[in-house]
Amino acid sequence: MAFQYAIALTGGIATGKSTVASLLALNGMRVIDADTISHEILDASLPWVQETFGDRYINGSKVDRAQLGSLIFSDEKSKVILEEYLHPKIRQEIEKRSIKQDGFKFPYLIDIPLFFENGAYNIKESVVVYTPKEIQLDRFMKRNGYSKEESLKRIATQMPIDEKKAKATWVIDNSKNLKHLQQEVEEFVEKIKIKYL
Repeated sequence: MAFQYAIALTGGIATGKSTVASLLALNGMRVIDADTISHEILDASLPWVQETFGDRYINGSKVDRAQLGSLIFSDEKSKVILEEYLHPKIRQEIEKRSIKQDGFKFPYLIDIPLFFENGAYNIKESVVVYTPKEIQLDRFMKRNGYSKEESLKRIATQMPIDEKKAKATWVIDNSKNLKHLQQEVEEFVEKIKIKYL
């Protein structure tokens, strides 16, 4: 059975989830990354993407994720088609890796961006990477170079970060600098060790 020792790692766009995942790995925690898996599956599904959405979404031997992202954020029908194709495949791969991790009988993290939105994973505990809304918007605009309007539109496709924070078992605060974030991650890892060792 999958997910026995899993903890869902989630957050919002530009809250620093990827940075936290890297810091957790540096602190000895094992992390399964749903985004990486989805990228691998998407690239392996290149013929399907080409057939379904057209040549303009292909760049050489890879799927042009930026182009495809623009399409699915602006067209609900395309978003549904893509998700119905990808999500079962992503889930299957996550389950496979999860069963392997459960063999170690110690908690590991599964980085799932839409953990609360989709409710697709039977994982009891979760940790949310939290950044206040204003900082989230500012970081997203700086990182992606989008306008405020476009950034707000993309952030609005996810559950508000404060709602996620309220649902979480643990919260890692990423509202300050990297040093503070490292400390938050170390404290979280310590809590897991105390609870499970």
